[in-house]
Amino acid sequence: MKTTFLEFEQPIAELEAKVEELRFVQDDSAVDISEEIDRLQKKSLELTKNIYAKLSPWQISQVARHPQRPYTLDYIDGIFTDFHELHGDRTFADDRAIVGGLARFNGQPVVVIGHQKGRDTKEKIMRNFGMPKPEGYRKALRLMKMAERFGLPVFTFIDTPGAYPGIGAEERGQSEAIGRNLYEMTTLKVPVICTVIGEGGSGGALAIAVGDVTMMLQYSTYSVISPEGCASILWKTAERASDAAEALGITASRLKTLGLIDKVVNEPVGGAHRDHRLMMQTMKKTLQDALKNLQDKPIDELLDNRYERLMSYGKFNVEAA
Repeated sequence: MKTTFLEFEQPIAELEAKVEELRFVQDDSAVDISEEIDRLQKKSLELTKNIYAKLSPWQISQVARHPQRPYTLDYIDGIFTDFHELHGDRTFADDRAIVGGLARFNGQPVVVIGHQKGRDTKEKIMRNFGMPKPEGYRKALRLMKMAERFGLPVFTFIDTPGAYPGIGAEERGQSEAIGRNLYEMTTLKVPVICTVIGEGGSGGALAIAVGDVTMMLQYSTYSVISPEGCASILWKTAERASDAAEALGITASRLKTLGLIDKVVNEPVGGAHRDHRLMMQTMKKTLQDALKNLQDKPIDELLDNRYERLMSYGKFNVEAA
């Protein structure tokens, strides 16, 4: 697949275009130019490292939304086996913005749940651009309760711009569905491992993100509102989204410093979309370690720790003047 380059990656795109051009010429040339191709490839790699080492929060939010970034179903295909997707909330409908079902992780039965965006226009519409409706969150809760009945660990993958704010969704109890999930997940008697893989947008993300471990990919974001939404409210223009991204503190490194997430998962050079296979290997190892650590603990201890973690959010100290 041809890589889609973001605006700030244009210097990389120009180098990669030169490499492709030389490769094309080499096929029909008697002159060996492989050394020049290798030199340019190394230069492109170094340039990518340098650019990604200095990304601003706004640029990271663009990487988090990259159209070639791995989605939940990519992680399920790459890490889990024997996945059987389950549909519907047994009340209203099946929401394709959330996928979930039974799977095996290293041979162990588990339940996997995650937001799912679309790749092309048709799929984006079918999955509502990754914005779940109440039936999606109720489907997720149904699967979590099933996991609890059978003692299966739960893995969740978060990647949504937010819950769908349409009239129908509100009429069917969007806020209640999100609040219900938050409440139920705090007492779910199985290990729950949550990973933000792209956008972690507000309550739409939180509704499947309450667990024993919360991790974020290096170039993912997690916030109460999108930078554009925040800028529109504060300054009446979305053009100041970069300022809002800076102020919101939406990046993995910032949230780890604040104690709101437990671990930052490193991505391949240039982001997860550049090397899906390497990203899957890294993610699998990370999930393995997290699950092993949780499975060694009694369920009462897990629940106590989960409660303490939730209650610690937002704590701050006031220094005397």
